[in-house]
Amino acid sequence: MTKPNMNYASLKDSYLFFRIAQKVKKYSAEHPDEKILRLGIGDVSLPLCESVIKSLNDAVSEQAEKSTFHGYMPECGAPFLRTTIAEYYRKRGVRVDDDEVFVSSGASDELGDILDLFDKENSALIIEPAYPAYVDANVIAGRKIILLSSSMNNGFTPDPDENHAADIIYICSPNNPTGAVFTKEKLKKWVDFANAHQSVILFDAAYEAFIESENVPHSIFEIDGAKTCAIEICSLSKTAGFTGTRLGYTVIPKTLERNGMRFNDMWIRNRTTKTNGVSYIIQKGGAAVFTDEGQKEIKENIAYYKENAKILMKVLDEFDIEYTGGKNAPYIWLKCPNGLNSWEFFDLLLKEIQVVGTPGEGFGSSGEGYFRFSTFGSREDANAAAF
Repeated sequence: MTKPNMNYASLKDSYLFFRIAQKVKKYSAEHPDEKILRLGIGDVSLPLCESVIKSLNDAVSEQAEKSTFHGYMPECGAPFLRTTIAEYYRKRGVRVDDDEVFVSSGASDELGDILDLFDKENSALIIEPAYPAYVDANVIAGRKIILLSSSMNNGFTPDPDENHAADIIYICSPNNPTGAVFTKEKLKKWVDFANAHQSVILFDAAYEAFIESENVPHSIFEIDGAKTCAIEICSLSKTAGFTGTRLGYTVIPKTLERNGMRFNDMWIRNRTTKTNGVSYIIQKGGAAVFTDEGQKEIKENIAYYKENAKILMKVLDEFDIEYTGGKNAPYIWLKCPNGLNSWEFFDLLLKEIQVVGTPGEGFGSSGEGYFRFSTFGSREDANAAAF
């Protein structure tokens, strides 16, 4: 008899967004004239920028001609895009070779797939509150998970702890859900810790384009020693509106080795075995993001979301509510006022001002008592919620 992966039975029910949807549905049915202001969704609301659309359309036209048609693409990414992304790093002073860049169908896919590189006996350290997929992917793999709680006291950026040593270390900066960022000094501590313990950091840099503070690294490879202990996973979803188009990239240094195995070589073997590459059309659209005009256009979109954040932060400041995020990240993570728990605050906002956010409990036990607002919605909803 076929034996299924019984680790699936250990997964917690993914009830968070279902429960939110049910509550909103019930409220809307009882109050059909009320407009719901949605500040919980993590999806973007602005369309792809003009440069990307033009490149996508040009690529579609190329597919209509025999002389310019493209079938299967290289599994690790088209050379033109790998070079473009590597140059993006080099312009920021980070030396990355073209063949250290791997094109993916998005950070979420890659965060799950990348675990193929690690033995199932490896332990995984996850700083909570955390993106739930970090935990779930390792539960599915049957790994031991070590949870490191963070709080407002350490700005949700804890230092490494000898009592929480692990083989795989997850760091997300700017962070989802807390909006917190690791400074160069903080990140250096984790890099040194990983090298000392021969651990590997999976650095989720999906929101790097939102960083505006000088002392906050856009890439972990800005830190000395990172190329011997880190893999960086990036996305164009939130930075360039590719949530429905699906494109990301991963950087694996050729200097990252464990037990005589080079992770870059392993990932080449994995991709050539398990994928047929990302579509030519999508990769051409992605390349446009890194042009001068594309960068100008996506920064205008990011500025729009940041203005939403300023509107919401102004209200939180007026009411003296503690929060992190908003400045270097598209999320605002606030402490629920008056001792309310996450779901009590959710119900209060929905019933009193028709605002929907995300209860912090859904991001792990350390998230209880906190609440997440997303700034990816419309200006109209941000203004209405604030005023």
